[in-house]
Amino acid sequence: MPNIAGKYTLESSENFEEFMKALGVGMMLRKLGSSSKPTVELSEENGVWTMKTSTTMKTTEIKFKIGEEVSETTFDGRECKTTFTMEGDKLIQIQKATKGKDCKFTREFTDTQMIMLSECDGVVSKRIYKRQ
Repeated sequence: MPNIAGKYTLESSENFEEFMKALGVGMMLRKLGSSSKPTVELSEENGVWTMKTSTTMKTTEIKFKIGEEVSETTFDGRECKTTFTMEGDKLIQIQKATKGKDCKFTREFTDTQMIMLSECDGVVSKRIYKRQ
């Protein structure tokens, strides 16, 4: 498994507002989401991963084990059953919403970046985070 633990800060973003619109996120939250510059911290202890996403407005945290389903409340309030898997140097996150839309996040890790593709209803957003 590649070294994915670390701290990442958003460097660039493409099509994120359109992705949020496809997900059903309201206009105000889309505007806030599009203008925020989140920091993502990934850490692991005894096989349990923690992903903490922080912005000036809000911080969310999810704990998970690779391949095991967990319950998650997303930044936009959706209740999801979420599973993380590893495929090579990619961390795949599948959110299956109990109400609302499902989505997929693919995070690819390099020595200097985390490249995240967010997908919902055929709309794809690409966000590049710099490793700190």
